[in-house]
Amino acid sequence: MADLDANARAIVEKVIVASPYGKLLGFVLESCEPDRVVVRLPYRTDVTTLGDTVHGGAIAGLVDTAATAAFWAKPGLSAASRGTTIGFSLSFLSAGRGVDLFAEARVRRRGKEICNGEVVVRDAQGAEVAQAIVTYKLSEAKPG
Repeated sequence: MADLDANARAIVEKVIVASPYGKLLGFVLESCEPDRVVVRLPYRTDVTTLGDTVHGGAIAGLVDTAATAAFWAKPGLSAASRGTTIGFSLSFLSAGRGVDLFAEARVRRRGKEICNGEVVVRDAQGAEVAQAIVTYKLSEAKPG
C-alpha cells in the first residue's frame, strides 16, 4: 500500500484528532499510516467517573475519533471529502484506571462509500479495555 501523503496526515492530525472535541479530551495522534492509526487519551481526573476510572463516554469518544482518523488515513484523500460515523458497537472489557489509554484503529474494508473498521483500546500496560466495530460513510470529493 502507498505511504500516507503529508496532506492526508495533516487532515488526520489537525482536523480529526485535534478537532474541538479532540482538544477537549486531549487526544494525541501517536502513529498514522494508511488504514491504521493509534490515538492516545491522556489520563487526567477530568475524564473520570468514579475515583480514577476513565468514563465510558470518554472511551467511546476515543474509539470514534480513532476510527474516523483511520478511515481518513487514505493516500490522496482530499480535505473536501466528507464523512460520518453511521454506527458502532462498543464492548467494555475492563476498567481503564489511572493511566493513559491507546486506541488502535484499523480499516477492515473500504467500499465505494461505506467502510468498516475495528478499534481496540488498551491501557499503558497493554491490557485490553474496550473493543469496537465501526461503520463509516466516506464520500470522496469529485475532481474538478
